[in-house]
Amino acid sequence: MIAIYPGSFDPITLGHLDIIERGCRLFERVVVAVLRNPNKTPLFSVQQRLEQIRISTSHLANVEIDSFDGLTVKYAQMRQAQVLLRGLRAISDFEAELQMAHTNKTLAAHVETVFLATSNEHSFLSSSVVKEIAKFGGSVDHLVPQHVALDIYRCHTKTP
Repeated sequence: MIAIYPGSFDPITLGHLDIIERGCRLFERVVVAVLRNPNKTPLFSVQQRLEQIRISTSHLANVEIDSFDGLTVKYAQMRQAQVLLRGLRAISDFEAELQMAHTNKTLAAHVETVFLATSNEHSFLSSSVVKEIAKFGGSVDHLVPQHVALDIYRCHTKTP
């Protein structure tokens, strides 16, 4: 069974990596799919994020890294995936994710959404939190893979 784990992953965090690793134990293949969203201004380009994810997941044999635009369920159908994999941190995540799962079900009845509760140590973690900490000079070494932390530090030490 193929699972799609969609997201912006700007940047990938240890929380994302936890969901990917656990998803790999549950599914034959997990496709980590970076959404190209023209309405957002990301810290990293799609190509940089793909490379960060590739390095972060190199220890996993059944992961594939890709990017897409448009509707996630259309991408899942194109990839012949049966599952959308989503992580939940808090009740607020659940409400938004449940609404999206129901909406996706109306668009593609055969694609199921599977939620994994985030591990306790990552329950507060988001890409936005990581970027905010780094923006103000805080350490993100304990929040993202080491190579991603280095990329973040490089972004925040550029001089105009």
